[in-house]
Amino acid sequence: MSDGTTQPRQVWSSKLGFIFAASGSAIGLGNIVFFGANAYKYGAGAFYLPYLIALIFIGVPFMMMEIGLGVRFNRGLPEALHHIAGRKGEFFGWWGILNATVIATYYIAILGWVVGMLVGAFGPLWKSSQSLPAFGMPEGVLPNPFAYFFDMLSRPYAMIFVALMWLINIMVVWRGTKTIEKAVKVCVPLMWVFMIILIIRGLTLPSGPQGLRLLFTPNWDIMNNPDVWKGAFAQIFFSLSLGFGIMTAYASYLPKNSDCSANAMMVSFMNCSFEFLAGVAIFTILFSLSIVPKASTLAMTFFVLPSGIARFPVGVTTFGVMFFVLLLLAGISSSVSLVEALATAIIDKYRISRARTLLYIGGIGTLISLLFALPFVVDSGLDDNGTLGLTLLDLSDHWAFGYGLLFMGFFESIFIGWILGSGKLRESINANTKIKLGPWFDFIIRFFGPLAVLSVIIASIVGECKDGLYGTSMATGWAPLAIVVFTTWLVFTTGGAFVLSRERKEKEVVE
Repeated sequence: MSDGTTQPRQVWSSKLGFIFAASGSAIGLGNIVFFGANAYKYGAGAFYLPYLIALIFIGVPFMMMEIGLGVRFNRGLPEALHHIAGRKGEFFGWWGILNATVIATYYIAILGWVVGMLVGAFGPLWKSSQSLPAFGMPEGVLPNPFAYFFDMLSRPYAMIFVALMWLINIMVVWRGTKTIEKAVKVCVPLMWVFMIILIIRGLTLPSGPQGLRLLFTPNWDIMNNPDVWKGAFAQIFFSLSLGFGIMTAYASYLPKNSDCSANAMMVSFMNCSFEFLAGVAIFTILFSLSIVPKASTLAMTFFVLPSGIARFPVGVTTFGVMFFVLLLLAGISSSVSLVEALATAIIDKYRISRARTLLYIGGIGTLISLLFALPFVVDSGLDDNGTLGLTLLDLSDHWAFGYGLLFMGFFESIFIGWILGSGKLRESINANTKIKLGPWFDFIIRFFGPLAVLSVIIASIVGECKDGLYGTSMATGWAPLAIVVFTTWLVFTTGGAFVLSRERKEKEVVE
């Protein structure tokens, strides 16, 4: 506890530090592989038009909204919304932070698996196959990288990698903006360097340029498909880290006279440019090897792309290690932002020291992440997810990522657009920017944005009602687990937000 005086709030040492931190948060594992998979699924070049429309009409305005909110109130999301709508606003702020915390716990588990794959990339991963004792499969039954990945998941040492990633995350955010800046100023430039090298490798592969041509050749017939537009809007919302409370937390450490418009456009541009480059790398590499990039994010990360790298004529180990280092850098820059969003919210409200806050977060977060790394084999035939941990992750991701972020984006726009008044936020942003926002900003925040997000939510719920609660359509034995995971997610976010938004006595903070 302090001696009775509140310490000054931390600030970024430079604008570049904030830009690197915010863009590093936005550029994550999904950006590297998910954009290419979506582009392939939704008509290659035809996907760019709805993607750019979503960027202009949802991505950049919402980024301005979240950054402007953090700068205006100098607080994380729950406290900022408390200033706008009292306890009701704070409730939804905490709901968003807790939903993002769920994502953080399994995201860091995935990073632990990336570490395991990186270790394998120095040799064992590139063997043609290996045995899986826990699944009762001898060598040759399942090829690598599938065999290596599931063998790693079924061994306890994978849990050590997960705990290690939590330790790294806590170390990076230990001194707030000071240590985060140091980390992202290393991670972000290296990410760009490694991605450019992978692009060069893809373009120099046989038929690589044909993959590039396919990426930029639009299939206009698919544009009438509503799923294309849904996929584009969802891609923008997720890839820019909107709805996590991250951008508001990071922006709360900016000076009051910061140029929110310029910052938002710079972060959005860097994120989307990186996604375009990732799309080029994926299309050129996989097209040259006749591999279809249409799998899920996890499958693309751990199976499809490593399978492509394994077929390189030369430099398999070098490019394999480089690929997983790239994933690790992108993942850490994103995961630390999730941890910092929660830490900022707790420190803002309860005024306790950062060290104490991070010890709580790190201890509890590690225990939860280890659940997603449980090595118990529950599907020896690998018809679904193989291990209990991966099954829990799959079910949790569906609700926290697939619904939680959209819900939070919708309520953010309602509180800011209708209760605070988007005009008031626009005025505070315009007071310190050369790029003035017009009435169009109000229209997007109050009408277009929430309606677009709501339409995606409704479409998803309709599909859910038709197909049944996610997970219950799997083997009959999974239905109870699917219901338990859904209930746990709902109780944790809603019940936790109710408890955390209660009135409290102020305590002093030591940063």
